[in-house]
Amino acid sequence: MFELTVRDEFAAAHYLRNYPGACERLHGHNWKVEIAVRGEKLNEIDVLVDFKNLKKHLKEVLEELDHQNLNEHPAFQDQNPSSENIARYIFEKLAPKMASYGVELVRVTVCETERSCASYLKD
Repeated sequence: MFELTVRDEFAAAHYLRNYPGACERLHGHNWKVEIAVRGEKLNEIDVLVDFKNLKKHLKEVLEELDHQNLNEHPAFQDQNPSSENIARYIFEKLAPKMASYGVELVRVTVCETERSCASYLKD
């Protein structure tokens, strides 16, 4: 089994509804995102999937979120744009694209700071 990871980032604002503290006010982060894919078979040039394809698809999803107030994004109208929910959103957008390369998306990690991250994993 092989596992590949790529990383990217985006900047966005959010607030957490009903949070008992400062995070209930609008604030921003430079979010760091890492995805991990797995597969068993290398292709004809002995790679699992080209890193540039992973990066391209991740960037496409992150462009939707970049420089936005995440609370106004359709995906977060009924749920808080927490790191956990952002990780799940990215996972759900990327998983079908990764399957087209014959690999399985297994994890999306979203960090709002260098020390605070949340991951969404394939169940």
